[in-house]
Amino acid sequence: MSTYVYGITSGSHPSLPDGMEGVGEPARQVRIIKEGGLAAVVSDAPEGLRPKRRDLLAHQNVLAETGAAAAVLPMRFGSVSPDDAAVAGVLAERADHFKERLGALSGKVEYNVKATHDEEAVLHRVMSENPEVRALTEANRQAGGGSYDDKLRLGEVVVAAVQHREAEDAAELQRVLEPVAAAVSVGPESTGWLANLSFLVERASAEDFIAAVEELRKGQPHLEVRLHGPLPPYSFVEPGPSEPAETHH
Repeated sequence: MSTYVYGITSGSHPSLPDGMEGVGEPARQVRIIKEGGLAAVVSDAPEGLRPKRRDLLAHQNVLAETGAAAAVLPMRFGSVSPDDAAVAGVLAERADHFKERLGALSGKVEYNVKATHDEEAVLHRVMSENPEVRALTEANRQAGGGSYDDKLRLGEVVVAAVQHREAEDAAELQRVLEPVAAAVSVGPESTGWLANLSFLVERASAEDFIAAVEELRKGQPHLEVRLHGPLPPYSFVEPGPSEPAETHH
């Protein structure tokens, strides 16, 4: 039977609570596979697993319980290995990498920050900051609205100014929050967000990070900032872009 993997932790990790249940219906019993000073938190893999709410929550719950006592490298939902022996083989093969990551993630959690513009507020800001936009708007106003070409030109200038502002705001967001985090990982670009950033934060200083996000919200009212966390550090299982893996020759 194939093996479902929730996460990887140290072999000296305190034992799991008795009778912990994972994914599947009926829920599969969670167990440990130990190899080379590491431990994989696993269960039997159910047939045809789909990301249903119940199973997603079960996956998160196992990680939360495991991560409460010590660092855990979370695997994405649906990580399945052919069998227990294959899991043990991966632990042995990548032991150095997993141990380095566990050390780097010890005592830390992930916060995801996404930002978008408040459309009206950013237009107001662009109008007040950009001399070209102001001049074109005023010229059109004096010409009783301006010609079709004038309006088109103004529209193009405004769009360019807003895009420039998006890039600036994304960079500013990272610049302000990076110093209060241990590492940052830039998420995939997605429509609707001008920034999608994951931060690795010391559990002990999480309040400082949250306060910095709040400060940013107040100082940049044209930004709508969403904060998700604390989360298991999914974005940092592999070395993130801001912390390159050491190369061994």
